[in-house]
Amino acid sequence: MKTTPLREAFIEVLTLKGYSTRTLETYVSVVAQLARHYHRSPAQLSAEEVRAYLYHLHKTDRSTSTLNVVVSGLRCFYDEVLQRPEICDKRILPRPKQAVRRPQAYSVEEVHRLLEYGFTSPKCRVFFMTLYGAGLRLNEACHLKAEHLDVGRMLVRVERGKGCKDRYTILPQHLLEELRRYWRMYRPRYWLFPSSRDERKPITDRSVQLAFKRALRRAGLPCKGGPHTLRHSFATHLTEGRTPMHILKELMGHTSVSTTAGYLHISRQRMEHIQSPLDTMDWTAPPAL
Repeated sequence: MKTTPLREAFIEVLTLKGYSTRTLETYVSVVAQLARHYHRSPAQLSAEEVRAYLYHLHKTDRSTSTLNVVVSGLRCFYDEVLQRPEICDKRILPRPKQAVRRPQAYSVEEVHRLLEYGFTSPKCRVFFMTLYGAGLRLNEACHLKAEHLDVGRMLVRVERGKGCKDRYTILPQHLLEELRRYWRMYRPRYWLFPSSRDERKPITDRSVQLAFKRALRRAGLPCKGGPHTLRHSFATHLTEGRTPMHILKELMGHTSVSTTAGYLHISRQRMEHIQSPLDTMDWTAPPAL
């Protein structure tokens, strides 16, 4: 991709502010797409043109999360690089209201079925076992290294997770045994789960997503989302096992416990013990019709 002074200045700002590589690439792409839309430098665009571009994206049925990323990227660029606060105004770049979507989860039996019958590759099977067993985000699992496994304390160290935060999560005994078998079979040198094309690079999100879809079909399971549903399942199953909310918050790497509390709604045991007021009534004979 063509390098320009503005692009380099934006990369420098994002790097100095400590943004992750993935966020940096996404924000730079957001500004590049704006420039391609108008075939002009973003420095030459008016506030009305930037607003019109956002409206254009709304009309093309982009998801709310995608639109929010666009707004964040453009606000950062026009504020930090071009120092044009008028474009960062919420009247020019408003954030779309995001619907509250509850995460879906698979049952313990379904996860076992997926891991037992969904994969033909040992590498894929162990990857998804790691994703579920430690409750990792997809990008976190892709960037694991052998040194991140603290076998002595049975912990997994997550470096530069969401929000550039480090944390520890659990390393299940069964997962450790599977990882040792995997290690003896593949002997990865750089990343725990390297790309099949270049061992010096980690496995890609795209290849993981495709493998997950194929595994669901083999296991005969419904699609409830992408690989991230295994992280949701991890949190849900710990909630059902009465893991304290503040501990689950730390394992998941959430900033607020209110985010963690969202998993209560899909806790099967929590729902099973709630009685409807309809069932508290004294029913004798049905009324005559």
